[in-house]
Amino acid sequence: MRIRITPTVGALVAGLLLTLGLATPAAAAGTDYAALGDSYSSGVGTNNYDGTSGSCLRSPQAYPRLWVNSHAVSTFQFVACSGATTREVLGNQLGALNSGTDLVTISIGGNDAGFADVVTTCRLGTDSGCLSAVNNAKSYITGTLPGRLDETYQAIRSRAPYARVVVLGYPRLFELGWCGFGSINEYKRGLLNGGSDTIATVISARAAAAGFTYADVRGRFAGHGVCAATPWINGTTFPIVESYHPKAAGYSSGYLPALTAVTG
Repeated sequence: MRIRITPTVGALVAGLLLTLGLATPAAAAGTDYAALGDSYSSGVGTNNYDGTSGSCLRSPQAYPRLWVNSHAVSTFQFVACSGATTREVLGNQLGALNSGTDLVTISIGGNDAGFADVVTTCRLGTDSGCLSAVNNAKSYITGTLPGRLDETYQAIRSRAPYARVVVLGYPRLFELGWCGFGSINEYKRGLLNGGSDTIATVISARAAAAGFTYADVRGRFAGHGVCAATPWINGTTFPIVESYHPKAAGYSSGYLPALTAVTG
């Protein structure tokens, strides 16, 4: 026997399917994304900044902007700021988060450890001065920074309880070997790269303890540090703030793939 479905019955069936969630769904809503952190998230090094970010130096070529350009995004809060420390994230950036935030990215901790001062000491000072500066930074990274990161990550989770949080690390700055006259010598470059490895170990451990995802960019930058044939990181440049930060290629070919590998 063939059952004849009248228009009235068809409408009732369609309504039932919608109620049960079995009908074709509407297009998924876009991501509510907040990008927090320091200069490695704001895009310093590109020498190309928007006109409204002032001293925070937010670039259209920073990895958060590049991610937004290739994904469906409902809201985007870009509050990463050059020079930011964990304290400044806690004081100035958490307002970008709420219970509807889906994705948070952050790079933080380098300025807490005195990144700029350590690099400057190694660039201008003696081998022994560089060793002392790096060792002092390592002591801070292993002794004090874990607590600062825990506090920051807990505050992010409190403000954005349902978000996926991706913590992005820092690259090793240098390639070893010949680097031309007037460059930082190989011994100092090795010391600074060792500092990068120390902070990566600490940040990845604290991110994991918080239940966050850590994106390690060191492998992606390998072969493209300062002194490489095709560097993705600036050496000493003017203006000086650009120095030892990723170039546009570092954000597009280093940081962005690291983030998309996690988020899709």
